Amino acid sequence: MSAQQETGTATAHRVVILGAGYAGMAAAIQLAARVKRREDVQVTLVNGQERFTERMRLHMTATGQQLAELSIPQLLEGTGAQFVRGWVTAVDADAKTVRIDDDRVLPYDTLVYGLGGVADTSAVPGAEDHAYTLSSAQDAELLADRLARLGSGTVVVAGSGLTGIESAAEIAERHPELNVVLLGRQESGAAMTPKAKAYLHAALDRLGVQVRAGVEVVKVLPDAVELAGGESIAADAVLWTSGTRVSPLAVAAGLAVDGHGRIVTDAALRSVSHSEVYAIGDAAAIRQGYGLMHGTCQGGMPTGVHAALSIDRVLRGRQPKPFRFGYYHTPVSLGRGDAMVQFTRPDGSPRRVCLTGRMAVRYKETVTASPWPTYGRMKKMPASGAFWPRGGRFTRVRRPQ
Repeated sequence: MSAQQETGTATAHRVVILGAGYAGMAAAIQLAARVKRREDVQVTLVNGQERFTERMRLHMTATGQQLAELSIPQLLEGTGAQFVRGWVTAVDADAKTVRIDDDRVLPYDTLVYGLGGVADTSAVPGAEDHAYTLSSAQDAELLADRLARLGSGTVVVAGSGLTGIESAAEIAERHPELNVVLLGRQESGAAMTPKAKAYLHAALDRLGVQVRAGVEVVKVLPDAVELAGGESIAADAVLWTSGTRVSPLAVAAGLAVDGHGRIVTDAALRSVSHSEVYAIGDAAAIRQGYGLMHGTCQGGMPTGVHAALSIDRVLRGRQPKPFRFGYYHTPVSLGRGDAMVQFTRPDGSPRRVCLTGRMAVRYKETVTASPWPTYGRMKKMPASGAFWPRGGRFTRVRRPQ
């Protein structure tokens, strides 16, 4: 690929999107669909592999369940967007280039940074060496292989957030011969209503998951975890779901980041230090009226779409609009036959309403399966992807007088 692509007498404006997760795919398809008839705009999506990773299903992959093979190049067909397979190893924000696999350089005029987070195994000794993660499909498959070879024993799931809850339930259901222990600093479902929390705990109890709250893992050993206070729990496998970290490439590039390494954005999702860089999904520190957004698919895809809308407006000589998003639910699978959905206010606080049982299973599956057909619809009707809850008063950022 040449550094400059000539189209007639003008040089094409090169938009490079890093990362083909939920947010990055949304940005690529939305923008490519909107500029498809323009010869002066080139959209390129960069990802380390051609397979689309359904992160919301990785707990299923980790228990040996076969998922559909979803192809990134196949989905991009007909959009005019180019796909480059390779790992991003450096970003030069001053030179406006991206280095891929250390041996290729890709120039850009506008960059969309969507390199999402991975499990943070760096904070606790031994986690990097001895714990499994759900950072990728390959990681989940490694755990599935380990679980399949265990005839008996104990699996410790470290982290009582949604990923930990879903993983513990899935492992317990698929491997009833194993003892599953869910450990966390906070109570599982701490942000839910008492009714939803009670249902969650009853489901985990029914599946035989031993839940321990108020504990902290301070070391992971080959055959155990150590807790603060000196207690040790024997473990034949440890799944680490306690916290995430983002790629260090943004800070290395000189982009303004927050204390967690996420790119700080303005209201239009542009980097506050480099206006030609947009940040989306887990890679961005996006402030709303209720505070910073936290990484979820329900919020990630809208950030990708909004970045595309902003770029399209700028390319047409207009100003981008501010991004606003309000949460609306927290779906949690509890094995294949049970689930719970906690509906929320735009700031993420729980409403009184929740779904449980089979109805919640159908709701959760609809949510989990929705990104792929949504991408397909956006190829034909870009505007179909631009609808999400804006959050009303909860998302208004009050500016200093």
